[in-house]
Amino acid sequence: MIAPTGSMGLIVVGAAGRMGQSLIRTISSIEGVHLAGAIERPGSEALGRDAGELAGLGPNGVLITEDALPAFAQAEGVLDFTAPAATLEFADLAAQARIVHVIGTTGMDESHEARLHAASRHARIVKSGNMSLGVNLLSVLVRQAARALEAGDWDIEVLEMHHRHKVDAPSGTALLLGQAAADGRGIDLAQNSVKVRDGHTGARDEGSIGFATLRGGSVVGEHSVILAGEGETVELSHKATDRSIFARGAVRAALWARHQKPGYYSMLDVLGLAGQ
Repeated sequence: MIAPTGSMGLIVVGAAGRMGQSLIRTISSIEGVHLAGAIERPGSEALGRDAGELAGLGPNGVLITEDALPAFAQAEGVLDFTAPAATLEFADLAAQARIVHVIGTTGMDESHEARLHAASRHARIVKSGNMSLGVNLLSVLVRQAARALEAGDWDIEVLEMHHRHKVDAPSGTALLLGQAAADGRGIDLAQNSVKVRDGHTGARDEGSIGFATLRGGSVVGEHSVILAGEGETVELSHKATDRSIFARGAVRAALWARHQKPGYYSMLDVLGLAGQ
């Protein structure tokens, strides 16, 4: 496959997974980008297969490999929806290659942030718990609502549901929305979140942000932030029905970051919503 002049070469890591295949299909449908590499973990049954064929597009000449280093050296960006340990390794490689690293990996915590920030001195990292336009707009609305509706009178609960195969909870998107609510209230999320309720829990702590997690079926992702007051509730929601919304957001993030200085960015930066 010959890349169009000026097209941004992107690597998909975790290429054989559901999200990886969606990324490969999305790259093929967007002008200005092309698939420059497809990476899978050692031992994967997909190694050596044509990435386009695996994703249902027909052969595209890009074979899935476990050797990331040569691919990173020849590409301009990597799209990463893998696992925390793998993402940290890919961040180091992206920093060495001084390319864009778009991270949609969930299940990461504060212990990973120092290494990602170190990598961002040389790489252009865009990290978000959700890459969709709708969810990032929702996070802005949640922040504004939490700021406007006082903690003493309004309680905040974040409800999320995903497919039965999802391994982390709460989801990265739920945490993103919880953080938006905490920012609106001017509080620390870690110190004010309630993620498990079981047994005789007593009355709800004033100002806390609760999380409820549901898993089942093939649900792509459903999220609601409920602000409950005396005699009324406000509910802000988003429902994803197709993984391609995350893939399109990731490609958009890569194209945006291509022209930025090395640094650590979010989808709010990409969408021009930072500070809203």
